[in-house]
Formats: sequence, C-alpha cells, structure tokens
Amino acid sequence: MQDPPRFRRILLKLSGEALMGAGSFGIAPEILHGLSEEIAAINAMGVEIALVVGGGNIFRGINAPEGMDRVAADHMGMLATLINSLALQDSLESVGVTTRVLSALEIRQVAEPFIRRRALRHLEKGRVVILAAGTGNPYFSTDTAAALRAMEVKAEVLLKATKVDGVYTADPKTNPNAVFLPRVGWQEALERGLRVMDSTAISLCMDNKLPIIVFNIRVPGNIRRILVGEEVGSVVSE
Repeated sequence: MQDPPRFRRILLKLSGEALMGAGSFGIAPEILHGLSEEIAAINAMGVEIALVVGGGNIFRGINAPEGMDRVAADHMGMLATLINSLALQDSLESVGVTTRVLSALEIRQVAEPFIRRRALRHLEKGRVVILAAGTGNPYFSTDTAAALRAMEVKAEVLLKATKVDGVYTADPKTNPNAVFLPRVGWQEALERGLRVMDSTAISLCMDNKLPIIVFNIRVPGNIRRILVGEEVGSVVSE
C-alpha cells in the first residue's frame, strides 16, 4: 500500500519560461502536455493543487519597451499569465483533470473572478485551481502572487519550479563555482540575495512560516518525488 503524500494541499509556481521549451517565445505543446500529465498524476494521488503561472514567455512588465508606463506594462503581463492559464487549463482537461481558472482581473467570459472561498471549495472538490493575473495589482511579481495565494488557500508548501536543481550560492549557469544549498533559511536567502524568489515573496513566506521547495521542473517526476518524501531540490524554511 502506497504511503499518503506528505502534503495534502500545494501551490505550484510555474514560470512562463517553463512553457517555452527550447524556444524563445510562446508555448511548446509537448512541454505543456508533459506538465499536464505530471499534474494529473499528483492530482490522482489525492493532492489538492493550486497553480500560479507567470507570463514571461509572452510579456514581462519589467522588460517593457522604453517609455511605456509601468502600470500599463504590468497589466499586459497579467493578461499574459491569463493566456498561459487558459492554455494550461485546456491541456489539463485534455488528460481528464477538472480545472477552474480564477483571475485577479475580471474577464468573466473566460475565467471566474478570484474569490478566496470559491477557490477553497474548488480545491476541496478535487479540482485543479489555476490562479491567473497575479495579484491584480501592478508592481507585484507572480512570485509574490504565488506566496500570497498560497497563504490564502492554506497551502502547506509552495513548490517553486525552476530550470535548475535548486538554490545555489550563485547562478550555476554562469558561475562554475556556485555551490548547491539543499537547505537554507528564509532570512539567509534574503540577506545573501539568493535567487529563490523576489524579496517580497520570501518575506511573506517567512512571516507566515510557509516552506518553499525549489526544484527542477525539467526532470520528469520531480513533483511526485517531492510529494512521496524524496529529497529533491532545496528547502527554504526556518
């Protein structure tokens, strides 16, 4: 008999870039399908899943063209996250997963408005809840949105999907001397400027005692391994 998963409810933070695959823009269908199958497998384990996906594969507010108003650019970035959320919803439902997209910006034709109690009811019913449009406010990243939503839906852990194996002392792609850190404290991550999430997101998690697990989403099965208790990635906690 299989042991129960170590977390009953999770929030999974995906970057928009995770959907690109080897491309430089847009969504790679094979990546989307692979992610959907992995999420379907952990949903079948009885884990309640909330998802926050970025929009960097389409548009990132902080990289807006020179002269563009930051507020307008951030709203465009929020809409990019909604595009990714709808793509993820379609892909998940194609593999038999019931989903709901809840958006911080009201676009009722394509998504439900984010209402905390509604999100909780969907999770309790076993639906995968995709939380789009960040916080609905400019100047806040999707990292911060993920931390905020994790607290709101009472997730037990925030899983931060990346393209590297976890937290390093420096960028391992550019610094061969970067050291892997299997465990690190929230305060240490802030003080050392480790690129776990942005400082607002880390501070939110620290204030509310929410652990973060940073792992490589490009290794198939990593989410399931985390949930069954294997040592995967880096844990950011006390």
